[in-house]
Amino acid sequence: MGIENAKWFVLHTYSGYENQVETNLKMAFEKNNMADRLYEIVIPTEDIVEERNGKKRIVKRKLFPTYVMVKMDYDNSMWHFITNTRGVTGFVGPQGHPLPLTDEEIRHMRLEKVVAKTDYVPGDTVRIINGPLEDFVGKIESVDPEAQKCRVSVSMFGRETPVDLELYQIEPVAEDAEN
Repeated sequence: MGIENAKWFVLHTYSGYENQVETNLKMAFEKNNMADRLYEIVIPTEDIVEERNGKKRIVKRKLFPTYVMVKMDYDNSMWHFITNTRGVTGFVGPQGHPLPLTDEEIRHMRLEKVVAKTDYVPGDTVRIINGPLEDFVGKIESVDPEAQKCRVSVSMFGRETPVDLELYQIEPVAEDAEN
């Protein structure tokens, strides 16, 4: 038992019930004296700019409507009370059986902060391996190890353009590979 055994699972919910499921799950874990086995509940959202009647405003939009991500120390005794929680239609997995997310899926959905290599220095040549500029090569201008971010200068449309990235989005390029 403990956070080292905890895994991420995906629950399917009724449309619009994601926040209610979060509240209900917390109560169900407490009621069953298992609150120490529930570590995190995430409903991934993004901020988008919406324009209505000529006014712009920022709105939170669910990235995966009808899905709730749960990090917990799961065993088969929990299946019944989780699937009977109001708003939950079941686990995402084969025949509704819980299937933990892989490390790659966790990274892709950004459920956990990935601590990346931080021995980059300005001037290092790197390749972008994630995001809209995937496969671009550029040079690091600055690194912020605490925030796990960096600024990389890439050549776009014939000019050098600085791009702010997270460290997990880049990988080093061997110096002889670029020539």
